[in-house]
Amino acid sequence: MTWLDLLLEPFTYEFMLRALAATTIAAVVCAVLSCWLVLIGWSLMGDAVAHAVLPGVVLAYLLGAPFAIGALVFGLLAVLLIGIVRDTSRIKEDAAIGIVFTSLFALGIVLVSITPSQIDLGHIVFGNILGVGPTDLLQIAIIGAIALTLLIVKRRDLTLFAFDPAHAHSIGLSPRRLSALLLGLLALTAVVGLQIVGVVLVVALLIIPGATARLLTDRIQRMLVIAPLIAAASSLVGVATSYYLDVASGGAVVVVNAIVFFTVYLLHPTRGLAARIRRPLTSAA
Repeated sequence: MTWLDLLLEPFTYEFMLRALAATTIAAVVCAVLSCWLVLIGWSLMGDAVAHAVLPGVVLAYLLGAPFAIGALVFGLLAVLLIGIVRDTSRIKEDAAIGIVFTSLFALGIVLVSITPSQIDLGHIVFGNILGVGPTDLLQIAIIGAIALTLLIVKRRDLTLFAFDPAHAHSIGLSPRRLSALLLGLLALTAVVGLQIVGVVLVVALLIIPGATARLLTDRIQRMLVIAPLIAAASSLVGVATSYYLDVASGGAVVVVNAIVFFTVYLLHPTRGLAARIRRPLTSAA
């Protein structure tokens, strides 16, 4: 049996194939968005939105509504509250983000603890890849397609906004509207990812692929190709690894992403840590 046979053998089962499809869709959408989050410096905002959706999920369960709707409402609410606290007080943005996301996440944990449920709402916190059903997969595919389409259509404006907001404003683009669009897409993308790896780890999918691509290239066009490729490959390896090692699939996917990042960080031939250490030694010799 070859290594490729070993890699693909778990996906002869329907539930594993469904898990891989859902994980790949979520990872690719998150990876594309992560390129702009890394360039703008909004990693903490991604963390905030990912955690803030928890109470929305619990309330959606109580109302019998799709989890995605509750998560999206609270994701947007978190962004709105952060903006209000930042713009109407002496509190800086990082503090506003910390206050809002920890408050909403704590509210979500309280709601989970007091909500009688026949399903395990804790799966929203830590994810449940192997529990993804056909309806969940369809929902993830639809939301992912909407988010990815908007990102592709607005990629030029978002890129200009990321590198030079003043120039974007001078040519008639509205940085405020582009910021709102990006934050809305962040909430939408967090909804896609939370059903896979949960609210705790979805931020990893929203940051690590873009950060890895940033280490590999300075061109945004290449980042937008490299990041989703890394995310998709990590999803395949992570889900397959979790099958053989009998470990949490969401955690395995994130660990594989992290291994790729640190491998590039350490071993990149010109920008890696090893190359930076070796360069002065070579010069001294």
